[in-house]
Amino acid sequence: MNKETIRVLLIEDDPMVQQVNKQFIERVNHFQVIDIASNGLEGLEKIRHHQPDLVILDIFMPSLNGIDTLYEIRKEQIDIDVIIISAANDQKTVRKMMQNGAFDYLIKPFTFERLQHTLRQYYSFRTEVQPDHSISQSQLDRVIFSNEVSTTPKTPIKLFNKDELPKGLNVATLQQVMNFMSEQHAPQSAEEVADGVGIARVTARRYLDYLNEQGLLHLDAQYGNIGRPINKYSTIEF
Repeated sequence: MNKETIRVLLIEDDPMVQQVNKQFIERVNHFQVIDIASNGLEGLEKIRHHQPDLVILDIFMPSLNGIDTLYEIRKEQIDIDVIIISAANDQKTVRKMMQNGAFDYLIKPFTFERLQHTLRQYYSFRTEVQPDHSISQSQLDRVIFSNEVSTTPKTPIKLFNKDELPKGLNVATLQQVMNFMSEQHAPQSAEEVADGVGIARVTARRYLDYLNEQGLLHLDAQYGNIGRPINKYSTIEF
């Protein structure tokens, strides 16, 4: 199935997180989110209907949580792979999900690079490990051990709540600004952020200043040969 698209069903109850995760998934080549479900019961129905290749599954959800959803998937012997993205970080939950066959487990907040690594690794798995075909040890080792996760620290993607924001700031725009900044390797001015996100410079500055106040960005005034200093913003590594 080389170069074919991996069809993904996203099961997540938070509408904002749904959109952020969808954007991240579809930034990786060969992956397409075909549908979204807001809880496990709806997710199981859509799995049976769409028969996707991969499910991205949250744990804390109403109606049917992620633990029970994965259990039902395995109980029904549905031929599908599952990656967990959840805030649940207790060892018992992580172990239970891995024992039930989760391909990987990402703890929120996570970086785009970490998700990208998982999806690329999964794509290698899908293309190397074919049903009804044998596989060599070298092929299996390449799937399991290739593309090791970078040890370079990255800024986690913080997910914002609209109730936390001052009047006039929008959650979706704030998330776009933070996501853009998390991908930059050099300090950015308000003008550069505005161009990168597609908003006005004055708007970009408001969001950047808010993120700076929250301790998520570092502000540095850079002086040139002449004129006023240029404020540059950069992410803070944790």
